[in-house]
Amino acid sequence: MKITILGSGTSTGVPMVGCHCPVCTSSDPRDMRTRASILIEVAGKFILVDTSPDLRRQALAQAIPHIDAVFFTHTHADHINGIDDLRGFHLLHKRVIPCFGSKETLDQISRNFSYIFTGAPHGGYTPLLEPHPVSGSFHLFGQTILPIPLVHGYSYSTGYRVGTTAYLTDCSRIPETSMQLLSGLDTLVLDALRYTPHVSHFNIAESLKVVEILKPRRTILTHLTHEVAHRDGGKLPRGVELAYDGMVLET
Repeated sequence: MKITILGSGTSTGVPMVGCHCPVCTSSDPRDMRTRASILIEVAGKFILVDTSPDLRRQALAQAIPHIDAVFFTHTHADHINGIDDLRGFHLLHKRVIPCFGSKETLDQISRNFSYIFTGAPHGGYTPLLEPHPVSGSFHLFGQTILPIPLVHGYSYSTGYRVGTTAYLTDCSRIPETSMQLLSGLDTLVLDALRYTPHVSHFNIAESLKVVEILKPRRTILTHLTHEVAHRDGGKLPRGVELAYDGMVLET
């Protein structure tokens, strides 16, 4: 299985508009972060996790040939507002793509982007996505997919475990019942917004506490703000790294 970090940044992206801080003006391309998303490639299939506002740019940068499924983590704008960019793929393959997420997440996306699911014949739109609400493990492309319920400030999000790899973005707490689903990880991609505390996200210190408990072989910290320079990764514990756009993980 191959995982590509399509976007490693927070909701504003990095550089943040109007900012001239050292990270936003950095010459290190790894400090240039689009909004958080990953691509999972398994058995010749491509699974997109979230449709960030930078989806078109990410798809072109990584030469994504097609999308076979979409997993949604939650409904915040930086994770779904690129949903219309799926039309480019549909114009080529003419397939309605299955998408997965909690019932609450898919219901809200369906309300906000109804034409994506129902089409709009008078406007020339055909359906792009077919919703599949999930509350427990499901099978897709020969893999067992395990949704991981997460607390995201005053709301909720869903992480996903595939084999010994887990992607947990946008979380401020992992319930104990979810921690029990995360034992034996080889690779963990984990929310770690910044150094200072935040009500809806783990900061780096909090993320490292999770790493100490789960003890994955390799941890990648993602959803980063301009408070974190990529060069800071050298200060992290062994086995923990900072994500960057285009990073490839072979698992």
